[in-house]
Amino acid sequence: MATPFPDVLPETDTETRTRRQPPYAVVLHNDDVNGMEYVVSVLRKIFGYSVEKCVELMLEAHEKGKAAVWVGALEVAELKADQIRSCGPDPQQKAKGAVTLGVSVEPAA
Repeated sequence: MATPFPDVLPETDTETRTRRQPPYAVVLHNDDVNGMEYVVSVLRKIFGYSVEKCVELMLEAHEKGKAAVWVGALEVAELKADQIRSCGPDPQQKAKGAVTLGVSVEPAA
């Protein structure tokens, strides 16, 4: 007697593993021109963080030279970095030569 499903093969003991992409960090760099209030407002706008968290991240960048403000998938990290850049420089500091906030995307440590 023929089997009703001749193309069905018996199950094998193979394991499928999903490879996760390594995480990337959006890194905010310190600058001496853009105002602290402006940096906090950009972080709130882009990431939706609380004022307290934004101040903490801004101070870390100010004191250490840079701060990882977000960690996740590369594509999202690049999008977030572009969104920060698109905010432009601090409008109140343009006369002092303010430039767009310094931001980079780096592999997360």
